[in-house]
Amino acid sequence: MRKTVTALSLSAALALTLTACGGTPTQSSAPQASAPVSAAAGSGVEDGVLTVGMECAYAPYNWTQMDDSNGAVPIKNVPGSYANGYDVMIAQKICEENGWELEVVSTAWDSLTPSLQSGTIDVAIAGQSMTADRMAQVDMAGPYYYAQIVCLTTKDSTYASAQGIADLAGGKGTAQTGTIWYDTCLPQIPDAQIQPAAETAPAMVMQLQTGTVDFVVTDLPTANGAVAKDENLVVLNFAGTEGDFQFASEEERAENVNIGMSVAKGNTELLDAMNSVLSTMTEDDFNTIMDQAIAVQPEV
Repeated sequence: MRKTVTALSLSAALALTLTACGGTPTQSSAPQASAPVSAAAGSGVEDGVLTVGMECAYAPYNWTQMDDSNGAVPIKNVPGSYANGYDVMIAQKICEENGWELEVVSTAWDSLTPSLQSGTIDVAIAGQSMTADRMAQVDMAGPYYYAQIVCLTTKDSTYASAQGIADLAGGKGTAQTGTIWYDTCLPQIPDAQIQPAAETAPAMVMQLQTGTVDFVVTDLPTANGAVAKDENLVVLNFAGTEGDFQFASEEERAENVNIGMSVAKGNTELLDAMNSVLSTMTEDDFNTIMDQAIAVQPEV
């Protein structure tokens, strides 16, 4: 899941409705447990409803479908459509533990932080990485997932046997706009022909499938979700090798791998309430839920 201040269903329904990661990180410990916090003044859930913003176009983190199968919930601002995915599943658990009702609002990626600041949504649960730049604007609960940065290519590509980013030299690549993948990772590939950034994760993968690019840089859940629906795709994971993407420090790598939930600055009531739930979960718990999301994401 990934991203800087500002993955994947290619279904027609998804198109109508409209994280950055790396090698095995020195992962931060789970959030410290705190006393359960009920809806308090200023938390945003005084009415018992947690309003969650997400793209609804970023499978397997979140996507749009046209019915309530597999536990999908209605999208408040897109009548007749439903949201599902890892983010929805985690949001449901948080709401169940706190006795809240879940409300999902489809929100463009670039509008997530402004929506928090304006009070339109209570929290963004949208596959956002816990970068220093982002946390200067919002507070973040989590991590609620640990992602890795990988590349995705086609099985018949000359790059399918790449053992490191140096083996991708000279190829055409892209990633989603406003992400660490596009801004920091792609430029590390020698002589890469960097193409314009894709507006969404589905658009990014579509460029690969249509041959517009040779590879894309994304996170492991997004890549695994794509492979699950298209057997012609293959994941290139250079984690733990000298050919991996590089960061100035393991701390910097971790902040781009740890995926968190954004709330407005100073909303400690909601932050603590969510962290108290996440603190009871392990990385294995997160991976199990992600596997469930990938298993039920819509067909291409």
